Amino acid sequence: MEVDIEPGSGFCFGVENAVKIAEEALEAGADVYCLGEIVHNDIEVDRLKKLGLVTITYNQFEQLRDCKVLVRAHGEPPSTYEKAKENNITIIDATCPIVHSMQEKIKRVQKVSREEEGQIVIFGKEDHAEVIGLLGAAGEKGILITGRHDIGKIDVTRPVRLFAQTTRSKTEYEVVAEIIRLKLEQEREKHPGNHLKVHNTICRQVSDREPRLREFSRKHDVILFVSGMKSSNGRMLFDVCKKENENSYFVSSPGEIDPGWLRDAKSVGICGATSTPKWLIQEVAGIVKKM
Repeated sequence: MEVDIEPGSGFCFGVENAVKIAEEALEAGADVYCLGEIVHNDIEVDRLKKLGLVTITYNQFEQLRDCKVLVRAHGEPPSTYEKAKENNITIIDATCPIVHSMQEKIKRVQKVSREEEGQIVIFGKEDHAEVIGLLGAAGEKGILITGRHDIGKIDVTRPVRLFAQTTRSKTEYEVVAEIIRLKLEQEREKHPGNHLKVHNTICRQVSDREPRLREFSRKHDVILFVSGMKSSNGRMLFDVCKKENENSYFVSSPGEIDPGWLRDAKSVGICGATSTPKWLIQEVAGIVKKM
């Protein structure tokens, strides 16, 4: 049996950078708290926990004083930094540079949008950590849409500035943007100022994986997709694999592999989400080889 690891799988730059920053802070001997799980992968979270990283909730963060708290790659709204300053908390900022750049762009757009009575619309997953930070940057008038069914939240008589959570599907984002564009065009005669500006904010490391995984999934008899259950990026990319190869299976750990999946398979492809560590993907590959 051929066992092949998709070469582009594993942590994206933002997550890899956040984990490295956490490891360096822990090696320095400091007590380090992480606001929320550093990555949506329980096995990697457990590994860092053994090194001393303490995951805390937002309620626990409110009670902390005089300590160090790591902001993960997803980023945080301005209110988090304000609370840290108030409670003498040192922020170790591991926000992904792409997310940080988008937050700053949204803040700038917010001023323009106020002047033209426009709307800042964010296409993302409800309650996702990155989305909470983006909505914080957008201010009180930021609008979240999770899909086509939410487009009714938008006032099509006013200008729209559209952003996407960095890990959303590029294809779905394009569909949503086109639907909004058509709806605005229908009102253009009565409201000539209701233009749409679409910001290209999906991370290239995510969008480039979609076509690669389509091709990779077609090449193999069986696909094992390695990801944490809580990873929205993982679910999205697994769906890409499943559409191309019905013999695609979602696994969070090596212990979930069913040998029956591999029966009669001449080739097995192994890939993962942007939140899946490379070492875990390699571990899964090693177990498959032994099988």
